[in-house]
Amino acid sequence: MKKATVRRRIAGTALIVMALTGFVIWDNNALEVTRAEFSSVRLPAGFDGLVVVQLSDLHGKEFGEGNKRLLDAVAAQSPDLIAITGDLVDEYTKKPLQYAAAIGGALSALAPTYYVTGNHEWALRQAEDICAALESAGVICLRNQTVAIERGNERILLSGVDDPNAYADQKTPEDVTQELLKAYGENDFRLLLAHRNNRFATEYYRLGYDLTLAGHGHGGLVRLPFTDGLVDPHQGLFPSYTAGFYTVEGAELFVSRGLGNIFPSARLFNRPEVAALTLRKTL
Repeated sequence: MKKATVRRRIAGTALIVMALTGFVIWDNNALEVTRAEFSSVRLPAGFDGLVVVQLSDLHGKEFGEGNKRLLDAVAAQSPDLIAITGDLVDEYTKKPLQYAAAIGGALSALAPTYYVTGNHEWALRQAEDICAALESAGVICLRNQTVAIERGNERILLSGVDDPNAYADQKTPEDVTQELLKAYGENDFRLLLAHRNNRFATEYYRLGYDLTLAGHGHGGLVRLPFTDGLVDPHQGLFPSYTAGFYTVEGAELFVSRGLGNIFPSARLFNRPEVAALTLRKTL
């Protein structure tokens, strides 16, 4: 084979490798906004049109200096409420408390912001310190708690449950639900924030919430046609409940594909997601 032919083949291969590398870098850093609606007859009329922006599984990632690209994307949705569903930071995040305080302050300046822990905050062994940093920045940490969100004389209820990696003697999601029913009764529209998508079909769907928001699955990392994600860091091959809406025995779940990655994994055909859900009142 002539040297010129070999050089051309090497150059062609190098160009292909460079193009694929460039695509993977773009695919892991170019934000995608997913807009969806959730309708319920139980939603109070005063909450029709409420926009909830969900962020999940950041893992300490930066989208531009000071997360400017992420914050701009969130602000563009004009959120009424921001929900952070766990794994904001992990064991590889530099200065996790400063990161949490910075992004927490920026988000809470846009809209009331609520946070629940994920498995990685507990693996880092700083979950309570991270909650303290977030709360000092204006974020409300829901540690197996329920709060009422009011508009005029109407309200909805928002609960958040700690990740199962938390203390062994913590309240169970069932405990949180029973406390909610005792304090508020059964008539309110109820929204649950929980980190683990894979707990919904075995546990969370039984709790009676109108909608649950979760993350954890990273969209299945690689998304191919006709699959619900190809691989999950925790569930293995062909996981389920990795992105979008799901229904189990009438209970509704929305799963965010998340924003960051667990080292050393990467996304493919699965861009970092900012989810903007609009709640709609139906008759």
